[in-house]
Amino acid sequence: MTAGTTSPSAGPPRFSQEEMAGRAAALDEVMREAEVEHVVVYGANRSGSGVQWLTGWPVTREAVVVHSIGEQDALLVHFFNHLPQARRVATEASVRWAGHTPSSVVEELRARGAGGSRVGVIGALPFQAFRVLESAVDGVVDLNGAYTRLRLRKSAAEIEWLKRAAELTDLSCAALQERAAPGSSEHELVALVEGSYLPLGGTSYIHYFSIASMNSPDQCVPAQWPGERRLATGDVLSCELSTSYGIDYPGQLLRTFTVGAEPTPLYKELHAVADEALNRIEALLAPGVTPPEVVEAAAVIEEAGFTTVDDLVHGLGGGYLPPVFGSRSRTLEPLPDLRFAEGMTVVVQPNVTTTDGAAGVQTGELFQVTTDGCAHLHRFPRGMGRIA
Repeated sequence: MTAGTTSPSAGPPRFSQEEMAGRAAALDEVMREAEVEHVVVYGANRSGSGVQWLTGWPVTREAVVVHSIGEQDALLVHFFNHLPQARRVATEASVRWAGHTPSSVVEELRARGAGGSRVGVIGALPFQAFRVLESAVDGVVDLNGAYTRLRLRKSAAEIEWLKRAAELTDLSCAALQERAAPGSSEHELVALVEGSYLPLGGTSYIHYFSIASMNSPDQCVPAQWPGERRLATGDVLSCELSTSYGIDYPGQLLRTFTVGAEPTPLYKELHAVADEALNRIEALLAPGVTPPEVVEAAAVIEEAGFTTVDDLVHGLGGGYLPPVFGSRSRTLEPLPDLRFAEGMTVVVQPNVTTTDGAAGVQTGELFQVTTDGCAHLHRFPRGMGRIA
């Protein structure tokens, strides 16, 4: 059993009580700095990492946590039939049906004496619920930025989960390389990937694919939804694979394979440039390094006459986290004013493409920033691979 988990009988893996208590204490400190004594943490439709981070309950239809300094958390859950498992999972919280969610939140806050207080909010609270909350308290304070900063640096227990997720993601890529063949459809590739980790307790995060003919390419970056396209000899397959351990703790592996043929000169060059960019960033990545320094390290992409479509670097683990930025020729907004720090987990993924967007490759993976550099979480072989 992975470190920091409890018995699997309750459902998804859980962190230790010590880990969860540390999170609550960290949030309490954020609240004191913001001068609020209560915070509402919202999630819906399997989105809203704050709820799980604080209680262990992965959001299903809708869930809200009312957290107050020095009091037990209240977890309000939809739907009613989700309550039994929520109670087994979120053992440190008082769990009940959400009913009319905005009214239930206000009722809970009033029971805690928050009617005349400022209240913090984490998560994408719907407008109707915001208006109800705003009318019931003395002010609503946005704590999303502060919460995101809490999530940037991972605890030792979170790193263990991410290592397991990386192992499962590597297995999915191995299954893809070993079992895909000319004639396999994108839907069948999804089945190959998922079949490798579902029996081992992994959960799906994303798996994106791009299939193109190397002689007449028409796709440069993995697509978010699979289609009917089938692999053929002479194709190139790029993939972005993420399997989670628990919920919202994924690995991420990006690789490119030729199908039944050696790479054409164009694809050989594209991948050589991507490998060089990845190696340069990996050699640089360490505490104190800035996004502009990483962009400069990846300038080999533009120097070779290529560009990128996907993000060059992004944080991952508990959400799609800062810093997020592209290469020099794909800088969509000002570079983040943020230095890399020990404990961050980031994906480095040079998606090197032609400037017309017709051809591209994908390579990279999830790294952990350590005291003096960075560490691999994945073990799948680097470089351009081959299928069949």
